[in-house]
Amino acid sequence: MSQERFSLAGRTALVTGSTRGLGLAIATALGDAGARLIVHGRGEDSAAGAAALLNERGYAAHPIAFDIGDPAAIDDAVAQATDAAGPIDILINNAGMVSRSPVLDFPQSAWDQAMAINLTGPFALARAVARGMGERGFGRIINIASVMAIIGRDGIPHYIASKTGLVGLTRALACELGSLGITCNAISPGYFATDINADLQANADFNRLLKQRNPLARWGRPEELAAVAVFLASNEASFVNGHEMVVDGGLTINL
Repeated sequence: MSQERFSLAGRTALVTGSTRGLGLAIATALGDAGARLIVHGRGEDSAAGAAALLNERGYAAHPIAFDIGDPAAIDDAVAQATDAAGPIDILINNAGMVSRSPVLDFPQSAWDQAMAINLTGPFALARAVARGMGERGFGRIINIASVMAIIGRDGIPHYIASKTGLVGLTRALACELGSLGITCNAISPGYFATDINADLQANADFNRLLKQRNPLARWGRPEELAAVAVFLASNEASFVNGHEMVVDGGLTINL
């Protein structure tokens, strides 16, 4: 199958949290497919640095900085991004946060922050970009959820709840926006070798547990997730809507 079938040439993609890790890998893959990129970070320096890196690699990348957890900033941010790179055709809601604490001692502030960044922010962004997408009759909204929306783990109740909510939001948006030519899908990653997981990668006990549980017996590579995002953003996924695509090497289906 030729690469042209998955071309994103002429499309503009906003990838939140794209200064590093999975977000940067997704932005790079979308750029490989021909998309113009809007690189997002919370700080101006990090966003500009990532955009410069992508530009040096030959991609058309524009930086934008705003706080995903601040709904009041969303509409202005989308307007700025549109002015810089053109109407947004593809939204990848990748930015997220996680911290760890036992439930009985869990701080309310951490819970509120996770809901704001992991769930409310993606909703506000989807709502903001969907207006223009609907007018043009084309749009792709892809929410990066987590296998924690399927299985549980101690110490991260806010993350599990917000990512489960994000999958539900995906289905709701798919039902309501489909008639406008907009598809909405979720990708639920398993464990990937990124800098945010450096402590877990260095933990011998966790690595042993992961390899026992995962049929592929290894960590995922960021480009393996990014390829799924390219597919869902492309015309080849035009009839895929409201789907949660689990990319975890088989972790969640293996006892």
